Amino acid sequence: MTSSSTPAPDSPRPPAHRSPLRRLTARGRGEAHRSATPLELFFDLCFVVAIAQAGIQLVHAVAEGHAGEGILNYAMVFFAIWWAWMNFTWFASAYDNDDVLYRVVTLIQIAGVLVLAAGVSRAFEDHEYQAVLVGYVIMRLALVSQWLRVAGSSEGRERRMALRYAGGVLLCQIGWVGLVVLPEDTLVAVFVVMAVLEMCVPVYAEKVQPTSWHPHHIAERYGLFTIIVLGETIAAATVAVKTGIDEEDALGELLPIAAGGLLIIFAAWWIYFVVPIHGHLRSNRQAFLWGYGHYVVFASAAAIGAGLEVAVEQSVGKAHISTLSASAAVTLPTALYLLTVWALHSRHFKVGIAQQLVLPTAALLVICCTFLGEWAVLAAGLVCALTVATGETLTARTTARERETAARAPVA
Repeated sequence: MTSSSTPAPDSPRPPAHRSPLRRLTARGRGEAHRSATPLELFFDLCFVVAIAQAGIQLVHAVAEGHAGEGILNYAMVFFAIWWAWMNFTWFASAYDNDDVLYRVVTLIQIAGVLVLAAGVSRAFEDHEYQAVLVGYVIMRLALVSQWLRVAGSSEGRERRMALRYAGGVLLCQIGWVGLVVLPEDTLVAVFVVMAVLEMCVPVYAEKVQPTSWHPHHIAERYGLFTIIVLGETIAAATVAVKTGIDEEDALGELLPIAAGGLLIIFAAWWIYFVVPIHGHLRSNRQAFLWGYGHYVVFASAAAIGAGLEVAVEQSVGKAHISTLSASAAVTLPTALYLLTVWALHSRHFKVGIAQQLVLPTAALLVICCTFLGEWAVLAAGLVCALTVATGETLTARTTARERETAARAPVA
């Protein structure tokens, strides 16, 4: 897919001699050596602040025995964070010109997510979404201004596509006001409707003209955000274990949770990055399914950290839930992560039924670990480690057979 406008070639001039304001035109889809920028990495790190706040509130809700309400609030808040991140990521992949105005608008989007993060606790505890909504609107209106810049720098179908994006995003923001003005018992219905409408905007806009997003760049951006989310998961679990040891002197009780949690997170990283997914991103249809599916990947990865915190609190007597519930807080998001990564990534590269069944089978075994009491997390970690070992072994055998077959083939 290419844009209707001709992307400007990279300037060989040093940054000091480049114009501070430039036309916001499409970059080339086949651009070589495209990688994440420092601004994009800064953007990701700031978004993780909001994810951490959502995780903290999920821990409190589950530990107090309000898992259903906590998960629902977590799902809604996480959608706002993820959707704003995803829209920026795909826009930047196609149109990042790194001029002064682009940087300023991106920093405004970062400010919006920090406002959102500040309102997460009140959204969970009091169902007050004003701060979350204000932060979300700041991020989205900043994106609207970027699309209007694209419209002003292009013509024809590309201009129509940019205007569709700007208009669609703007209309959705009006709809989100329903979260704060409509009765509380309509909250879930309003959220579902608006989330669906938000996800329809890119599909509607790009029917006119697809954007020139870069497959390698997109795959790298999603991979980097996965690493950051998993890093936040490790940090949260480490703090929880440290607090338990310092306050309760419960090293014996916490060691199996810490070891199992570390194995789960290590395996989560390994499984995600074992395949070169950029080769699969060849069309908008594939990219939309893959990109949208990462809502579950990111949310479940972050929820693993929250689950480990819950397991730690339960083991030292701070959580008002059973061992079974605390174990499920870890095993269920882990199983969901394994299944989603298989559906989005692995199944496109696995050869034969044995390889295809590795991750689904592992997800089922992880769920079964829920019923092993205080050893549940450690058992789940061991299952994840064995999953990685099994997958690598099967892949090595397949590769060896292919090489043997190639060696036996007659030379033409």
